[in-house]
Amino acid sequence: MTQASLKVRFAGPLVTFQDGGRPGQMRFGVSASGPMDRLAATAANVALGNAPGATLIEVSMGGLVLECTEGALSVAVTGGDFTVEHGSAAVPCWSILALEQGDSLSIRPGKSGSWAYLALAGEVAAESWLGSSATHSTSGFGGGALSAGQVIEVDEARLREDRHGAIARPDFLPEDRQMRVVLGPQDRHFTAAALAAFRSEPFALTNAFDRMGVRLSGPELPSAGALSIPSEPITRGAVQVAGDGVPTVLLADHQTTGGYPKIATVIGDDIGRLSQLRAGDKLRFAPVEAAQAVRIARETAEARAAYLAAIAVPKGTLAQRLMRANLISGAISGEEAVPD
Repeated sequence: MTQASLKVRFAGPLVTFQDGGRPGQMRFGVSASGPMDRLAATAANVALGNAPGATLIEVSMGGLVLECTEGALSVAVTGGDFTVEHGSAAVPCWSILALEQGDSLSIRPGKSGSWAYLALAGEVAAESWLGSSATHSTSGFGGGALSAGQVIEVDEARLREDRHGAIARPDFLPEDRQMRVVLGPQDRHFTAAALAAFRSEPFALTNAFDRMGVRLSGPELPSAGALSIPSEPITRGAVQVAGDGVPTVLLADHQTTGGYPKIATVIGDDIGRLSQLRAGDKLRFAPVEAAQAVRIARETAEARAAYLAAIAVPKGTLAQRLMRANLISGAISGEEAVPD
């Protein structure tokens, strides 16, 4: 069995092990957790040849520095536009490369994005809780947060030269900062002015931003008398408004019940885009009807499946790539007449 070891030289806050999450546990008060940007995480695994929900590392803007201390393996990096360095060489984000003994890998914030994903070719040794290594950030249950000095063991580590190189980025999601929402279920509890402001005014992410959710700044959204309602199940993407009129968008580690009114819910395909914004970035909410949200979900699911299938295809070994490349265009047979 081939093994590789990676030593954590530095890890910022909220750098955690994640996998596809633990759905089906909310009725017991356990959130699904999993990646903040599910598509980027899945892309890292699939492009590397892993199962879509395999354990990987989610890197916050705190950054991560690893050193390969034993063995060799291929890794994939996706997510926001982070700065990635392999030793002293800059490497584009959204790429697959090899880490060999003595190599270092640094992932830190770049031009944009709040979360990056590091997939490892092999079986990552991470603690499991309720059948998942996804880390619940507030409790620490699951694989847990990474810390300096920790050693990550990877069993059945593999070099996948046939997959090295750039990973195509998804091009089927909107590139603007309009987040599509379905109004409700408690939009009736808000004033007409609040609903108009929610539909038309910009909001900005604040520094109150973690894996549970993000508070927004912008116009206040006063309710029309229902500051507290009986606690009820809530979901990822819910936009709940506290008594001070400030909205909060719930994210991967959200609580499972709540008593604040929810003015709207961000559709699933836009939550990853919203999660990749940074404090100070502005967004607008674009209400859609429930039927339209269903249609968007179906269309996006088809596009996502086609995209993941495309990046899952190996590029070929170096020798195979060279064979496909037309490196000798214009060559002659050698039998042509040579003028005197």
